[in-house]
Amino acid sequence: MQGNLADIAIEHFADDGTFPNNSLPVIIYRRAVAEPSPEAMEALFDQNGWPIAWRYGVYDFHHFHSTAHECLGVARGSARLQFGGPEGRVFEVVAGDVIVLPAGVGHKNLGSSADFLVVGAYPPGMSADLLKGEPGERPGADERIAQAALPKTDPVGGQAGPLLSKWG
Repeated sequence: MQGNLADIAIEHFADDGTFPNNSLPVIIYRRAVAEPSPEAMEALFDQNGWPIAWRYGVYDFHHFHSTAHECLGVARGSARLQFGGPEGRVFEVVAGDVIVLPAGVGHKNLGSSADFLVVGAYPPGMSADLLKGEPGERPGADERIAQAALPKTDPVGGQAGPLLSKWG
């Protein structure tokens, strides 16, 4: 299975003083999986070298990860997700969409359908911490974000995906 590489959005989020975000862009693949399901998302990510970490949703509070880049595959339902922290932007996502968040980018679920389900994946060797933009989290978080290695493959496009050129 090859993901849809034609319909993508590249979104940048600057440090807002609380949420570090990242100079690397968020990549949103629209309709990356034509017939979405948890198994289809897992197969896509596995095929492209991003190990599956969980099936869940997206937390309803602003948070970020300083130790890992994160891939969110919308397997079922829809949601309004905010990226970039409280001052960020809101995106509607639906089943079949895939979002790749570089380490440090704030995200929050503002509301979702009852059946909303996400498959989460990280590049090999990475696991996520959970930070909420609380006092004292930085500068340690900034140091960990700077040390987060770039992935060797794109979770949707493998070696041919735009993540490698946009993040390279």
